[in-house]
Amino acid sequence: MFHRYADRHLTLDCPGFALEPAGGEIPLGHVDRVEVRGNRVHVLGWSTADRVTLSWEGGQDSRQPHIPREDVANALGLNRYTGFVLEAPLHAFPFTLQLHAHGAAQTPQPVATLTLAALRGARARLRRQFVSVLARLSPTILGYALHRDPGRRDQIKRGLGLEAVPQAGPMETALFTFVEGDTVSYPTDVPITVIMPVYNAFELTQAALERVATHTDLPWHAVVIEDCSTDPAVRPWLRDWAAAQNAAHPGRVTLLENETNRGFIGSVNRGFAAALERGDHVVLLNSDALVPAGWASRLIRPMIVHENVATVTPMSNDAEIFSAPVMCVRSVLAPGEADAVDRVAQSFHPEATLSVAPTGVGFCMAMHIDWLRKVPTLDPVFGRGYGEEVDWCQKVRALGARHLGLPGLYVEHRGGESFGSAEKIKLVLNNNQIVSHRYPTYDREVQSFIAADPLITPRVALAAALLAERAREAGVAVPIYLAHSLGGGADDYLEIRIKAALPETRGAVILRVGGPQRWQVEVITETGRVSGGTDDFDFVKTLLAPIGARRIVYSCGVGDPDPADLPDCLLALRRDAPGADGPADEVEVLFHDFFALSPSYCLLDTDGAYRGLPDGETEDEAHQFIRPDGSRIQLSGWRAAWGPLLEAADQVTVFSEDSRDHVLQVYPSVAENLRIQPHDLLTEMPVLPQPAPDARQVIGVLGNIGFQKGAQVVQDLARHLERGGAHPAGNGADGPAPDSADPARIGLVLIGNIDPAYGLPASAPVHGTYRIAELDQLAAKYGITCWLIPSIWPETFSYTTHEALATGLPVFAFHLGAQGTAVARAENGHLIHFDPDAPLAEIVLDTVQSVLIPGADPAETDAPAPAAEDAAEDGVAISR
Repeated sequence: MFHRYADRHLTLDCPGFALEPAGGEIPLGHVDRVEVRGNRVHVLGWSTADRVTLSWEGGQDSRQPHIPREDVANALGLNRYTGFVLEAPLHAFPFTLQLHAHGAAQTPQPVATLTLAALRGARARLRRQFVSVLARLSPTILGYALHRDPGRRDQIKRGLGLEAVPQAGPMETALFTFVEGDTVSYPTDVPITVIMPVYNAFELTQAALERVATHTDLPWHAVVIEDCSTDPAVRPWLRDWAAAQNAAHPGRVTLLENETNRGFIGSVNRGFAAALERGDHVVLLNSDALVPAGWASRLIRPMIVHENVATVTPMSNDAEIFSAPVMCVRSVLAPGEADAVDRVAQSFHPEATLSVAPTGVGFCMAMHIDWLRKVPTLDPVFGRGYGEEVDWCQKVRALGARHLGLPGLYVEHRGGESFGSAEKIKLVLNNNQIVSHRYPTYDREVQSFIAADPLITPRVALAAALLAERAREAGVAVPIYLAHSLGGGADDYLEIRIKAALPETRGAVILRVGGPQRWQVEVITETGRVSGGTDDFDFVKTLLAPIGARRIVYSCGVGDPDPADLPDCLLALRRDAPGADGPADEVEVLFHDFFALSPSYCLLDTDGAYRGLPDGETEDEAHQFIRPDGSRIQLSGWRAAWGPLLEAADQVTVFSEDSRDHVLQVYPSVAENLRIQPHDLLTEMPVLPQPAPDARQVIGVLGNIGFQKGAQVVQDLARHLERGGAHPAGNGADGPAPDSADPARIGLVLIGNIDPAYGLPASAPVHGTYRIAELDQLAAKYGITCWLIPSIWPETFSYTTHEALATGLPVFAFHLGAQGTAVARAENGHLIHFDPDAPLAEIVLDTVQSVLIPGADPAETDAPAPAAEDAAEDGVAISR
C-alpha cells in the first residue's frame, strides 16, 4: 500500500547543474532542476547540443531540444529551440543516471552523473506521513476489515489520496433557488461612471462602446481616454461617437485625448480624476470587454446591498480567477456565445455563491466611489499595466474593504488584444514580482481561492450553457454519460471516445457516481473540464436544462448508493422531442461489465466464484441489493428496474461475443439494437523477443489485480512456487514438489499492483505502476517469458489480454469470458480450464508447465481435465 501511496504522492526537487563535457570544453547547457513525481523522474533544462539523452540500465530517453527558451536564446544569440524535458521511471536506477549530450557528429558525450541522494530522505518523510494518515483512518480501516463495506473502502482511498478519478468539491444548489417571499431587486437609478482607456484595437473599441450605449440599464456617463493610438482611425471615430452621444444625451461622454502616450495606468488615473469630480460609482472597463444586456444593475447591486465592498468583478471567458468555464484558462468565444451564456447567468439568484475574493480583475470592475476616494490612483510603478488593479485592491483591503466575484453576470473579454499577447506576458512576469514583494501572502491567498473555488457552482452552470450554445449552433446532440469513479479500462475508453468526438460534439457531460456526493457533474468543452458535486438530482437537471438535443449514454454505475434508481434518472434526462420537429433524444447502453444483469457486476457468487449467469430467482445474496432505505431488492426486481433503460436504448453496445450472449439471455428483446464493437488497443505495444529455449520460465502478470481480476489465484500461485511447487494448504500434499515446478525453473512477477489484502512473498516481486512504453525494458529486467491473465470473471473486454497478446509472448488465460475468447483465437494464446471449485493456482501451473517445459510431469490436482467438446466449442485445443 505504501508503494501505491508513494506512486501518487512522492515529490522531490533537486537543484540543477551545468552540462560540462570532459576536457573542460565550453558548457553544452544546464540542467535547471530534477523533479521526482510519484514513480517518474523529470530532468528539465537547456542545451546547445543536437540531442540530449538520459540513460539508465536497460533504457534511455533521447530527444532533440524542442522547447523555446527565450532567455537562453537572447543570452547566447541563438535563434533555435534549446529547452528539453527528459523523463525516466524511478525504478530504473537505484542510484545514478547517465546524461549524455550529442554534438553535431551525433557522438554521445557523457557529461554528468545524476545522483538522487535526497531520495531516501524524501521517502522516509513520506513514510511518516503515510503512517500518520493510516492512524487517522484507523477506525474506518477497522470497520472495513470487519464488514468489507465498499463505502468504507472508498473513504480509505480518498483519505490516502488514491482515488482513480479526482473528486470535485460540493456545489451550492441555491444557485437557481428563489424561495417564496424572496424579494430580489436591482438598482434602477444609481448613476455610474464608465472609465475606458483606448489604445488602438479600433474594431473592438467600436463594439465595446456600442454595447455600453445599448446595454447599460443605469444612468451612465463615460470617460473615454484616447492614449495616442497609432491607428489613425481611432481618434476621429471617438470624436464622432462622443459627439453623437452628447447630441442625443447632453453631457453623457467625456473624451480625453492624451497629448503623449501615457500608458494604461496613466490614462486610467486621468479617468479616475474625472470620475471623482462626478462622485458616482465607477466601472473600469477595457476596450476589449463586451458587456451584455442589463449588465450594469447586476454589477452594481452587490456594492449597494452589502457593506464594505470596494469592487465587484463578473464572470468572463478571460478573467483569471473569475474565468468560466475553466478557472484561469482563457476561452475564445464565437459571436453570440457570451450573450447566450449570460442569459443563463441572469437566472442565478443574485446572492447565491456571491464570493469574497482576494482581488478584483480590472477588465470589467465596479469600484465603490468611497474606496476610490481613499486610494484615488493606480500605482504608476506598474508601467503600461497588468497587476495594478491587484495592487489597488490590496491597498483598500488593508483598509477594511472586500472584493466580490459576481456569478450572475458574464462579460466577454477578448483579452490581450489591446496591447498584444507577447507584451502582456512580459508585463505580467515583471509586475507579479512587484506584487509578491509588496504582499507576501497574496499568492497563497489566491492559491487557497483556487483550491476552494467558491465559484465552482456557477462555473459548472456556465460551462453547460456554453456547451449547449455551441452544440445548438452546430446542430449536434450533446453526449451525457453516466460513469463510475473507479478508473480502469472503462474510464480510459470513455476519455478516448469523448476526445475523438470533441470536434463534432463540441464537448460532453459526465455524471459520475461513487464519489463523496452522489453526482459529480463534469462539463467538458474545448477549453477543458470543470466539475462539481451534488446529491440533488433535480439540481443536476436544472444545470443541464440549457442543453437541447442529447445522447444519453450509460457507461457504468458501479459504486452508486442506489443503482436500481439509475435507469429512471437517465430516462428522466431524455427529452422526447427537444424541438418542434426535432427527433427524440437518443439513448445508448454500454456493457463494460454486467451491472445491468446483477448487482454483482462481475457475476460472482457470494463465495467469490463465477458459476454462470444466475437465475432471476436465485437466493445468493451477492445477486441481491440492499437499498439506502434498508429494503432488499431481489435479482428479478433488479432486472425489472434496469429493463426499461435497455428497452428504451436506441443502441446497446457490447465489446465481445461472450458479453452479447450474457446480455441476450436476460434481455432477449434488445437483440435488434445490440451491436458488438470490440475495443482497439489504447496504445501501440512493443513486440518482445522470444525467450531462449533453455531460459528460466517467468510468468508475468500484467495490470492492477483485485479479487475479481484473480488476486487470490496470483497469491496462491506465488506461495505455491515459493514452496517449490507444493500444493497450497488444504488443496494437496505438503511434500516436496515435482522437479518441473522447481522455483529455479519457474518464477512469477506482477507488473502492476495487487489488492493489499493479497500480499505476495518476496520471491514474487510486485513492480507497481508502469507504462506500456517501458514494457520491453521491464520484461528484460524480470526475465518474463510468458503472461498470465488470472481474471476469474467473464470479462466484457480485456485490454490487458490484448496488450499481452500483442507482445508476442505466450499468453495464458482461463477459458472464460472475452479474455478466453481472445486467447483462443490467438496463435500465442493458451487456454486454461476453469473450474470455480478446483484449486485454480495448481491448474494454472499445470498448464504453464505442460506448454513451456518439455517433458514436465504435471502436478496432480483435483481438477478434472477439460472435456473434448469444450475444446471444440471454439475450434481451439485447450492446453494442459
